[in-house]
Amino acid sequence: MQKDHDHNDWLDLQNRALAVALEGITIADARLPGRPLIYVNEGFERLTGFSAAEAMGRNCKFLQGDLADPATVDEMRQAMQEGRECTVEISNRRKDGTQFWNRLSITPVRDESGTVTHFIGIQSDVTARREAEEKLQRANDQMRNDLEDAAAIQKAWLPQSLPNIPGYDFAWQFRPCDELAGDGLHILRLDEHHVGLYVLDVSGHGAPAAMLSASLIRSLSPYPEQSCLYVPDADSPTGFAPASPAQALTTLNRRVTPGPQTGKFFTIVYGVLDLRSAEFRYATAGHPPPVRLNAAGATLCPLAKGIIVGVLPEFEFEEQCVQLEPGDRLLIYSDGASEATDSDDQELGDDRMISFLAETRSLPLAESLPAMIGKVEDWCPGGNPQDDITLVALEVSPRPAEPPR
Repeated sequence: MQKDHDHNDWLDLQNRALAVALEGITIADARLPGRPLIYVNEGFERLTGFSAAEAMGRNCKFLQGDLADPATVDEMRQAMQEGRECTVEISNRRKDGTQFWNRLSITPVRDESGTVTHFIGIQSDVTARREAEEKLQRANDQMRNDLEDAAAIQKAWLPQSLPNIPGYDFAWQFRPCDELAGDGLHILRLDEHHVGLYVLDVSGHGAPAAMLSASLIRSLSPYPEQSCLYVPDADSPTGFAPASPAQALTTLNRRVTPGPQTGKFFTIVYGVLDLRSAEFRYATAGHPPPVRLNAAGATLCPLAKGIIVGVLPEFEFEEQCVQLEPGDRLLIYSDGASEATDSDDQELGDDRMISFLAETRSLPLAESLPAMIGKVEDWCPGGNPQDDITLVALEVSPRPAEPPR
């Protein structure tokens, strides 16, 4: 007798626990046509607005509104036909017509013979979470569109054409590691006798680095009135003459001081090629020096005295000079190439990079730069360098072979 009493108390406790549970709990009879509901708890009534009397005897699909996903409905139907568990998130409607997202978990109940007799449904309102996810997705989509627009603008800043100068060839390659890059480059005709080339590298990448890079490109533009690449010259027909590389970086360093305000710094190498003599003068600001490639191989040029731009506004930069010969190539690059790491976190390094450059020497200039980037990608896990890679190169045309006598 006591045993029966304890059993009844236990059943009563189970019933009361089901009734007051926060989640909606339903039981459908799988033996009857349409699998009607034979039990709903108070949580279901609160969730849907339908009373137990209004819900009992009906199939739970009466909650499905016009927004219910047909594929989700089919998934539930298939699971019940196969007598297996199923959890979905489906759009339902309350008695007052308002829509809510229902996380519905369906579990079959079997008798001693293994036959499914009932289905238990556990229902939770996940509307707030779904709305937050949808809002976040919309924000992410907008951000993605903005990034794509910004990337398109950044690409428009890249050289749209190259100087066409007899005796010389020019090429560049730009591989950002994100949608927006912190690197910048240009190859520009300064005047009749000079061509300027630069590669700059803002610390980090992404939107902040790209914004600073954009502001720097304006200061390194081919428009003398606003550019650091020119100095006033009363004897020039335009009133300006090309600044020496050291002058250009000294002016840029005084004009742009990004460090304290933004936490960003940048490095740059800027060189000027004299078309009459094939002399290349350059200055560096915390940036790797150029690489010279000739018949003897590839070597790093001397490093010019300089510091990262934005640290000491009064710093006076110095420059170095390379006398190029017919057949010589000169490459300036960002450290995204030399500092690329492999799966063991080992850097490519200057020596290996120079070796790779020597291997591409036999290719035409325009083909050698993509080949070099391909070698860097092969070095990196998954072919994904960790930083932007920028390469700018020039070549002095080889002397034509002398005709046989």
